[in-house]
Amino acid sequence: MSQRDPIRVFVTHCFEDSDDYARVFEYFESARNFYYRNCSAPDARPATAAQEAVREELRRQIAPAEVVIALASLYTTQRDLLLFQLNFAKASDKPVVLLPHFGRGGLDPEALKGLIDESVPWDERALVDTVKRQARHEETTRWDTIEFKLD
Repeated sequence: MSQRDPIRVFVTHCFEDSDDYARVFEYFESARNFYYRNCSAPDARPATAAQEAVREELRRQIAPAEVVIALASLYTTQRDLLLFQLNFAKASDKPVVLLPHFGRGGLDPEALKGLIDESVPWDERALVDTVKRQARHEETTRWDTIEFKLD
């Protein structure tokens, strides 16, 4: 992964603003040396509200992605559209990473069994490491350094 070869990411959405959607990209932007390209476009709502037009636009956005990030918050509000996105991702052989509801108890991953490859908490470092691992099979070996001051 480099600036010339960023990881292509799709974040599930339903063509409307979402705090969780924006938060994912805040985490990505705050990560050092993490380069990505956003394949999702929630502003690209199809001109017609027909279900097939919406699904076709989502297929177009998911196709170039290397990894799909599923927002559990969509499960309660737009279950059918979320399940469509996850089913298409799995049919396209794309890894799926699940993020729980932010600040609340998460969605039971059993509800999405077979559709997600990994579940990760809302933590910038964990999210970035999981995306790298799922998209490019890159293992990160980071160590935390703790400094102690002895008086």
